[in-house]
Amino acid sequence: MDLPVVDLASYLEIASRSGGRGLDPAAEEEIRALCEVVSGSLRDTGALLVKDPRCSAEDNDRFLDMMERYFERSEEFKRLQERPHLHYQVGVTPEGVEIPRSLVDEDVKGKIRSMPKEFQPSIPMGPDPKWRYMWRVGPRPENTCFKELNSEPVIPEGFPEWKETMDTWGLKMISAIEAVAEMAAIGFGLSKDAFTSLMKQGPHLLAPTGSDLQRHGSEGTVFAGYHYDLNFLTIHGRSRFPGLSIWLRSGQKMEVKVPVGCLLIQTGKQLEWLTGGECLAGMHEVVVTKRTLQAVALARQQTRSLWRVSSTLFAHIASDAMLKPLGHFAETSNTTNYPPICAGDYVEKELSVINLKGSNSCS
Repeated sequence: MDLPVVDLASYLEIASRSGGRGLDPAAEEEIRALCEVVSGSLRDTGALLVKDPRCSAEDNDRFLDMMERYFERSEEFKRLQERPHLHYQVGVTPEGVEIPRSLVDEDVKGKIRSMPKEFQPSIPMGPDPKWRYMWRVGPRPENTCFKELNSEPVIPEGFPEWKETMDTWGLKMISAIEAVAEMAAIGFGLSKDAFTSLMKQGPHLLAPTGSDLQRHGSEGTVFAGYHYDLNFLTIHGRSRFPGLSIWLRSGQKMEVKVPVGCLLIQTGKQLEWLTGGECLAGMHEVVVTKRTLQAVALARQQTRSLWRVSSTLFAHIASDAMLKPLGHFAETSNTTNYPPICAGDYVEKELSVINLKGSNSCS
């Protein structure tokens, strides 16, 4: 099956036309139908493809070009931007640090064993051989219990365009996430701002990964082991090298193909919490496949970079906000699985599991 592609232009145009006033019946019906596609896809597949007129392929390419140049720099240079004392939540995370859940989480291991062989993920041999750069996007709260989750960004020397490029692309992708969050809320029968009101001043992270296909380019190499994202919604621009696979709610594994000009949205654990399990955090992995190798061969012919860069942004619920099932989701039998917890405490707990933080929290 293919993921649906939702053009956000229609929603944005109708929403701006209303100017805060009520919509005519035809526009209301069009909005409702669009929103139900969004909420239905997030519920049933954990993923969605969108087009956003504010996020162009040229914007994505400009970002990828800069990140390729960064990841091609020496390990010694990149480690100057490493901040382990801030749980790697700003600056660079070197390869070999992040441990995939499929190696350390007994529940995830059991889930893998119960899968049909054809849908089982690739099992990594150790920590992920990928680099990642964490860049905070958007305003931070003045007062927060989670200062290390809201730290100032790190800018590498020799990249004068860094801040403007990161902020521009990051803010555009957050705008797309906010539109999707509004549409999902409407589709789920919640108020339009049910999710976006909780996202304000969240520790949103533009977090591109860099995977060296020259060193780690063998078929079957696992760059990101089978895992879910701990945040609210994840958005990806198109990568120049395939390799991402997702698992649908049915358990089926699907390799994702992101068309040019599209963005991929994935559900995170915070959305699962807010919907009381109506949406499950989407499981996914990044592995070198035959399609990856075909893209590598073409890149060699064209003398392009062999670093696979993901154009990824993690949108979060604000650190000091409370995670709990919203509205009618609070009335379901699943709510006992999602007890109220401060979003920052939840994030720190998750970071401990994947080797990015010690076990102490603010609560």
